[in-house]
Amino acid sequence: MISIISALEEIKGNIRRAQAASPLAARQVQLLAVSKTQPVARIEEAALAGQLLFAENRVQELLEKYQALPHLQWHLIGHLQTNKVKYMVDKVQMLHSLERIELAYELQKRLAAIGRVLPVLVQVNIAEEDSKFGLKAAEVADFLDAMADFPALCVRGLMTIGPFTDTAEEIRPVFRELRRILLREQKRQLPHVNLLHLSMGMSNDYTIAVEEGADIVRVGSSIFGSRS
Repeated sequence: MISIISALEEIKGNIRRAQAASPLAARQVQLLAVSKTQPVARIEEAALAGQLLFAENRVQELLEKYQALPHLQWHLIGHLQTNKVKYMVDKVQMLHSLERIELAYELQKRLAAIGRVLPVLVQVNIAEEDSKFGLKAAEVADFLDAMADFPALCVRGLMTIGPFTDTAEEIRPVFRELRRILLREQKRQLPHVNLLHLSMGMSNDYTIAVEEGADIVRVGSSIFGSRS
């Protein structure tokens, strides 16, 4: 079984080297440990090694992990159905997958009821792959305009998932385009929109993402080993 301590050290070293190699890299990069399918004991091991930010894809699994480890900081990075919103609005530090107005309405209703403002990232499907959720690049500006109607949501940045390939030449343009959109939208200074974060990069491509400006990377199997 993979040593979580050594894996975290290796990943953080790779992030530092990617930062040093690129003028586009963010000064600080947050490492999200994607813990889906991992037992609580493995998550506790990562926490003891100093990892405090964790992410889940599914609400049900998030609730189970949160109940066992409420002191950790939890992010939800997977597709969120509107009927699951009520279960997660008081438990996550950030939602990475806002990509439709219907979801924004449900989040607004549930958050307003508990008096909370939730940081969210807007998910963009840069490559327009049918297998992935997210807005098309051309839809981002209008979507951000609409966020003025949802004061319980604070849009803190953009998220994307790179193509499932090991070819850097196919991955890099996707990350570069998301950064270009972020810089364009930052200039508009919209209400309830404070674009600080680029969440992009997973186990197979996080160093490329860092080189292209990601300040949040979502890494699972490189920390915990292959998922069961």
